[in-house]
Amino acid sequence: MSDSTVQRVVMIDDHPLLRKGLQQLADLTPEIEIVGEADNGEQGIEMVEQLQPDLVLLDLNMHGMNGIETLVEMKKRDTVARIVILTVSDAQDDIVAAMRNGADGYLLKDMPPEELMVKFREVAEGRLVMSHNIAESLARAMHQTSQRPKDVDDAGLTEREKEILTHLAQGESNKVIARNLNIAEATVKVHVKHLLKKLGFKSRVEAAVWAVENR
Repeated sequence: MSDSTVQRVVMIDDHPLLRKGLQQLADLTPEIEIVGEADNGEQGIEMVEQLQPDLVLLDLNMHGMNGIETLVEMKKRDTVARIVILTVSDAQDDIVAAMRNGADGYLLKDMPPEELMVKFREVAEGRLVMSHNIAESLARAMHQTSQRPKDVDDAGLTEREKEILTHLAQGESNKVIARNLNIAEATVKVHVKHLLKKLGFKSRVEAAVWAVENR
């Protein structure tokens, strides 16, 4: 990546050693720049609003405001940065809560450093990122909830909505989809909203996982 595509990152995590480790990793990676560190949700939210980073790495289990509460609050404030959960928890409830509240990814802290950097690059390209076993847990959780259409035609999706669903299944953000289809990002948002309603999902990630499983 060139200097123009350096990812400016804010870390929100109450474990100093984890933050130090990520900083050392970033120092060896030209396309990643850690611009801020916070050890709690309240401080993290203020820092994100002040620094306007490209990416937020957010832990779940923190003292005071937890990760989900922090995520929800940042979404309420229309945070532009992509928000990726980086945690030790592979609990199904945590995964579902994070993705349904708009996280752009869910990664586990025990990932090898080189794999973690690959995921960060994918985020920079506008893709949703998840550890492999996390995607499987999310899929299982979806099967345990309400019934979903077994085929896209059963949901009554338009051809454009089917096309956008295909791009969602590839982990693309609204911005990337808009660029690939040569349409406005606002138009993509409307289509995503409609297809989620038709499919009965609360988040784009659920729709993406479902689409992959039901090709």
